Amino acid sequence: MIRSLLFMVLIILFSCNQRARQQDEKNFDTTLWKKNEQFRLSGDYDSLLSLNTRYYRKADQMGYEDGKALCYINIAELNITLVNYQKTRVLFDKAREILENSQNNLHKAKFYIMYGHFNSTLTKPDKAFEDYNEALNNLSKSDDSPLKDKLLFDLYIELGSYFALKKDYGKGLKLFQKAQKLDDTGFAECIIGDYIYMYRNQDSAYKYIATAYHKTNISGKKDKIALYANTMMGEWYKAEEQYDEAEEMLLQALEIDKKTRRIHANYSKYIYNDLRMVYERKGDREKAYFYLNAYNDAMSKTNTAIYTTINQDMESFIDETKKDTKRHDENIRWVILLSGIGFSVLGIYAWRIIDLLKKKKETLKTETEKLKASVDDNQQDEILELGRRNDPEFFNRFKECYPDFINQLFSINPNLEVSELTFCAMLKLHFSSKEIASYTLIQHRTVQQKKYRIRKKLNIPTDTDIYHFFNNLK
Repeated sequence: MIRSLLFMVLIILFSCNQRARQQDEKNFDTTLWKKNEQFRLSGDYDSLLSLNTRYYRKADQMGYEDGKALCYINIAELNITLVNYQKTRVLFDKAREILENSQNNLHKAKFYIMYGHFNSTLTKPDKAFEDYNEALNNLSKSDDSPLKDKLLFDLYIELGSYFALKKDYGKGLKLFQKAQKLDDTGFAECIIGDYIYMYRNQDSAYKYIATAYHKTNISGKKDKIALYANTMMGEWYKAEEQYDEAEEMLLQALEIDKKTRRIHANYSKYIYNDLRMVYERKGDREKAYFYLNAYNDAMSKTNTAIYTTINQDMESFIDETKKDTKRHDENIRWVILLSGIGFSVLGIYAWRIIDLLKKKKETLKTETEKLKASVDDNQQDEILELGRRNDPEFFNRFKECYPDFINQLFSINPNLEVSELTFCAMLKLHFSSKEIASYTLIQHRTVQQKKYRIRKKLNIPTDTDIYHFFNNLK
């Protein structure tokens, strides 16, 4: 009887401890998610990095591995916006290693959404789509919660962008509208307004852009969403030839950009380019020249001091996370040592030699594969960056990596000019019409005209997606 009572007490205590731990982990996730998003949108780099470093230590003290994975994902997302892709890959690899053994579907969904976004940024849309499907699968297994809604919002935005890239405009718009139902910040309206502005009707776009601008004014926040809304309003006024209003909106956007660019570092150039065009059309050549130079500087180089600091901070964060890995390695060494006591000296020696040779062979094979993948990725990243900077070296580096592609183009039409081949190279790398216009300093309408001429020269049927056509050329 006494034993039964003791057993029941132990079960109750165990259950209470389990519930308390689960509640602690839930509070950890909710607080970290909320604060990280707040700092990310506001562009508060220092606070975001400090938050995740602090929470990583807290997760380590709690023995909460999933909490560490969330910190890795948050810092990886930060590095994507800073175009710091090398660190991004390292951090995602660490998160993936932890989440392979996780039972938390929300954590896995967040990983796959952000990893998909990373692949999309690297112009690997089909790989990104696979990641989005993994995220959707994990979300379908999760209970309803505010965190699930936030992840669904992010996923709908990413999937909408994917289908827009694939020219399935109807499906893309439906996904953006699904995201809109989960958002009250104005960000979804910015996305939809931008989307309709680019692919549909400028007049229809105004309703969404104005709604987003109104919401950000009400909130009073000067964050990424306000930055986006002000820029879109400026671009709409510019298209309507209301240049004074466009100038006012874009200068407001530039002021917000100054406060947020330590996280959203890749946005400034779009505003510079818009202001350059506004002043050109207003006849203010001095200011147009100023913003053209600012645009070219933003496209061709990064701020060395900021990036040195960023890389030092990233190294500090990664060093912080290595401490528990070292403890784990020490424990493994003790287990091996104690397990080997029962063997003879000769047997231990022979076993260790064979095992070390086997591991060395496996390690060499793994490192070779990683090195090859790293070289390929680095080449791809280098070519993409040259394209974004409109660097004259872009086409030469592209030819080195895709010689068969150029030969196939010449086999179709040997009279193609270098400028046309360069344009085909940008399409091969999945640069959108908006990106090509921005990077090469031409109007969106001119890009569409170039696409039409390329279709004629390469005999691409009108019902064939031009990106799909180039994908099929090796």
